Amino acid sequence: MSSALVVGYDPQAIPGVDGEALRAALDAELARFGEHGIDADVALVVCDASAESALVAALARQPWDVVVVGGGLRKNEELLPFFERIMNLIHRHAPQASIAFNTGIGDSVEAAQRWL
Repeated sequence: MSSALVVGYDPQAIPGVDGEALRAALDAELARFGEHGIDADVALVVCDASAESALVAALARQPWDVVVVGGGLRKNEELLPFFERIMNLIHRHAPQASIAFNTGIGDSVEAAQRWL
């Protein structure tokens, strides 16, 4: 079975965003991975000192086939240094994994499938 790790910015840490609704959408997307025969999990990070350890722990859980990086990490120009840090951690701790980008939570499966 193929495996995918979805890395995203924790919606609970985004002011003015309905974190519960975003988490529900993410849970639905994780269920879709299962429907496509892909073992998937999620790593939610925030731009603080906990990000590196949280991401490294998620990357170490198993040898992922693909890591899908969410738009919340890439689309905000202010987070560019954080995004670079995330990308380098993925490269360093999951060198066997392809890297994919979604356009939103709802197409993470398709982003992963491009590289599986």
